[in-house]
Amino acid sequence: MGRQARRIRRIMALAGHPIGIGWPQATDKIAVWGHARRAARGEKIAARSGAGILRVEDAFLRSLFPGRAGEPTLGLLIDTQGAYYAPATPSDLETLLATHPLDDHALLERARLGMARLKALQLSKYAAHDPALRAPDPGYVLVVDQVRGDASLTHGGLDGPLPAHLFREMLVQAQLDFPGARIIIRTHPETAQGHRHGHFTPADATADHITLLSDPVSPWELLEGALAVYTVSSQLGFEAVFAGHKPRVFGLPFYAGWGLSCDHTPHPRRRRKLTRAQLFAAAMLLYPKWYDPCRDRLCPFEDALDHLEALTRAWREDRNGYAALNMRLWKRPHLQAFFGRWKKLHFAKAARTNQPALVWGMAAGPAHAIRIEDGFLRSRGLGAELTPPVSLVADDLGLYYDPSTPSRLEALIAAPPPPGGEARATALVARIRAQRLSKYNLDRPLPDLPLGHRILVPGQVEDDASIQLGAGAIRTNLALLAETRRRNPKAIILYKPHPDVEAGLRPGAIPRQDALLHADLVLDHSDPAHLLDHVNELWTMTSTMGFEALLRDVPVTTFGAPFYAGWGLTTDMGNIPARRIARPGLAALAHAALIAYPRYYDPVSRQPCPPEVALERLATHTTPRPPVLRLLAKLQGAFASLAPLWR
Repeated sequence: MGRQARRIRRIMALAGHPIGIGWPQATDKIAVWGHARRAARGEKIAARSGAGILRVEDAFLRSLFPGRAGEPTLGLLIDTQGAYYAPATPSDLETLLATHPLDDHALLERARLGMARLKALQLSKYAAHDPALRAPDPGYVLVVDQVRGDASLTHGGLDGPLPAHLFREMLVQAQLDFPGARIIIRTHPETAQGHRHGHFTPADATADHITLLSDPVSPWELLEGALAVYTVSSQLGFEAVFAGHKPRVFGLPFYAGWGLSCDHTPHPRRRRKLTRAQLFAAAMLLYPKWYDPCRDRLCPFEDALDHLEALTRAWREDRNGYAALNMRLWKRPHLQAFFGRWKKLHFAKAARTNQPALVWGMAAGPAHAIRIEDGFLRSRGLGAELTPPVSLVADDLGLYYDPSTPSRLEALIAAPPPPGGEARATALVARIRAQRLSKYNLDRPLPDLPLGHRILVPGQVEDDASIQLGAGAIRTNLALLAETRRRNPKAIILYKPHPDVEAGLRPGAIPRQDALLHADLVLDHSDPAHLLDHVNELWTMTSTMGFEALLRDVPVTTFGAPFYAGWGLTTDMGNIPARRIARPGLAALAHAALIAYPRYYDPVSRQPCPPEVALERLATHTTPRPPVLRLLAKLQGAFASLAPLWR
């Protein structure tokens, strides 16, 4: 059984329609795939047995690639009345559009946000658009082709199939309506991939003003530059509505007849006038059964969209493959899982000329290398103990801890968040706080703390790149403690050593007696997420604990230039890059650092996932554990300078 068949069975079962074998009873339903040829057999059995029919189809936001590529769907349309594309009889979707109030404020707000997100993310039914391709210069008329024999055409009329000449008529009408305008004929993705034939061929593009476009350009870009959109019954006409068009429709698709399209043929049953948000709410929020592949459950539209966003981002960034340079042996399987899903990584010491290069951190590499580092929600356990990560960052500009040059994170922080981004980040931060999650999630007990105004000073690994590149005049843990005490003589100062230092894996230890010259208490092996709930301030050089403190509304003072400094959210004692002039709110900073910048990998489903899934894995302890190689980890720390031993 293929992946698509297994996915269909699973969604059907979760939706209350488990698929069984045997002769149906009158109370049963027979599931058939739309009006496919095999559906006729199910219809005959239903007629003989008295059982009902369920017509099943892919949802309107399906996957990266068409089903013939073998990728399973993210949702199903399970219809008890008919098929949404067959207008001769009502369907559940048509009934929803005709009779549902569609006036709930929260529902319509979800619809408006959903439309905005699809456009911002450039997602459509098949999301594998090449981001390097641009649409033609604006000012053209878009004519949409479809594949021959598609069910929306063979069952798309009120009394039979739609005539093939409608496509020719549509092309002629577009030229009559817009004399002299450029015409772009957009082929169907399955036609472009050679699976099925369309109605237009290169012979139709012999005139200078007509172009046949088969390149995988984003539909949203095509719609953005179009003067008008002409379609018979393509889903692209549905998306055109949300792009602000009133498409000219020559068939009777589900979205025609509601006042949002210019209809060549009126529909006898459809008299209601709908808004774009109402159409979206019915067709995308209420009608489909959406599936979350990571959590293996039915889900709301937004969760399916989050998953497709993560999957699409990974494909767009990784589809051409990488040369991963001088990567340590233990990291290679994790890098392969993150970045080698569509084309296996080539591990080497030198880059291939035709492939982008991945380099870990600030290691030597080509000038345009993509630099990899751990994300800010990393794992349940230390990286220095070889614990696999659930998040990594890939930066094509620099790295977040090197303030001497711009980074991709810096650009994301400075830019406005996408639609819904701040609300999503706020919800994510609330869950982080509620679950008491941090970068490493070590779950260590918290001792009794002295009463008073508590200032937390987190220790750092003193040879860490964030210190070497981002610290100012204060560059050691002892100097930081001394300066914090000098400026806060009456405060309760709590010093927390870095966990890698405590484990003996990295340098930066301060003798206890020296630390207690400035600190009131040294917090050995304590959990930062618990600790941050009990302090009044945090003072640091460049520690990511400063970012975690901001997420918990703890004031932060920095002496270096960490990525979260310089945006108006911290008290900065160090030299901040002058280019950091934007003033994002905390939610915008959190969106950039936790959602837009990192890539997440689900160790359960073994596929790209949104941060919400990674957070659940960390909270429920369903993340990879470190290998039983503690001695190896300690040797790694002791001989870190001897890189060839670890590669």
